[in-house]
Amino acid sequence: MPIAIVRISDRANKIINIVKARHGLKDKSEAINKMAELYEEECEPALRPEFVRKMNRIAKQKPIFIGTIDDFRKRYG
Repeated sequence: MPIAIVRISDRANKIINIVKARHGLKDKSEAINKMAELYEEECEPALRPEFVRKMNRIAKQKPIFIGTIDDFRKRYG
């Protein structure tokens, strides 16, 4: 696990202490990890609309039966 020495503002320090108290965490490291976990949900990239449309179109198509592994082995084995 990485260890870091960081310089933070007084305001950031207060926020970390609030997160630590609110979530009942042992130390500031856990509070920073919790903040990163919460922020991760906001940062996840959204899928482009054209990609979503393409995937929805593909999902609606009729599946093609290609056989089983045994069929493949019999034919190409």
